[in-house]
Amino acid sequence: MGILLYLVAVLLFLPLTCLNIIVVVWKNSKSSGFFKSLDQYFFTGAIGLDIFANYEFRTLWNTILRKRNGYQFGTKGETISSALGKNQINKKLSFLGWILVYILWTIDYRYWKKGGHCANSIIYF
Repeated sequence: MGILLYLVAVLLFLPLTCLNIIVVVWKNSKSSGFFKSLDQYFFTGAIGLDIFANYEFRTLWNTILRKRNGYQFGTKGETISSALGKNQINKKLSFLGWILVYILWTIDYRYWKKGGHCANSIIYF
């Protein structure tokens, strides 16, 4: 039963996301503007997916992105970037973890001279 529900959810995710984008932009573009509305939609969606992926894929991230005794991925409500940042500061990232940190550092130019994206994304619980 669980696997069937999982597969249905995965299969419905992309088409429902496309439909949702259209509805959100249509409803909000008059008050916020088309591009601002679209940008805000994708920004909040990215954070939600990031938090989901940090928890859902915690075993994978703990295996490939950190060294032994590093900060654990998978804390509910935390982003992957926050967990990467904690491991970055503690020097507990694996080789793949450092690659991901540098990719995010490159993309998020606002923090190039401030320690990078991950170090600035740290959330303390």
